Amino acid sequence: LYGGQSTHLPMKVNMSGVLPVIFAQSIASIPATVCAFVPRWADGWLMKNIFNTNTIPYAILYFILIIFFSYFYSTIQFNPVEISNNLKKNGGFIPGFRAGKPTSEFIAKVLNKITLFGAIYLGIVAVTPVAVGGLSNAPALSGISLGGTSIIIVVGVAIETVRAIEAQMLMRNYKGFLD
Repeated sequence: LYGGQSTHLPMKVNMSGVLPVIFAQSIASIPATVCAFVPRWADGWLMKNIFNTNTIPYAILYFILIIFFSYFYSTIQFNPVEISNNLKKNGGFIPGFRAGKPTSEFIAKVLNKITLFGAIYLGIVAVTPVAVGGLSNAPALSGISLGGTSIIIVVGVAIETVRAIEAQMLMRNYKGFLD
C-alpha cells in the first residue's frame, strides 16, 4: 500500500528479456570459436559431441546457461533491498510484512520464483529449435534465423508497439487499440 491506495510492483515473468539468450549463445560459442583456430581440435570428440550446436549436450548446456543468466540479469535489474528501502522512505508497505528486511526478503523470494518460471520459459523457447535440429538432423532449424531469440525479439517488439499505441491513444482520449 502506498498513500492509502493499493499498487503493484513491476515484476515481469521474463524480466530480463532476450539478454540471457544472447549471453548464453555467446558463452556457449566460445569453445567452438577456439576450436576453429586450432585445426586439430576442430575434428575432436569434444567438438563433435558436446559443442556442436546440433547435439543434445549443447542444448542442455545452452539451457543451463540461459537459466543462470536469467537469474544473474534479474538480480542486477531488480534489487529487492533497494525496492524495500524506496517503499519504506515513501511510506509504502506490503500488507503482512514489516518494512525493511522482511519486505526485501519477501520481494527476493517472489522474484526468485518468478525468475525461475521465466527462465524455464525462455530456455524452452530458445532451446527447442536447437533440440529439434539435433534430434532430426536438420541443422537449419538450429540456426539463428529460426532460433528462439528471433521469436522472443519479434514478440517483444510487437508488445511494445501495442503498448506505445495504447499510450498514445489514451493520451488523446481515444478508445483502446485492441478493444
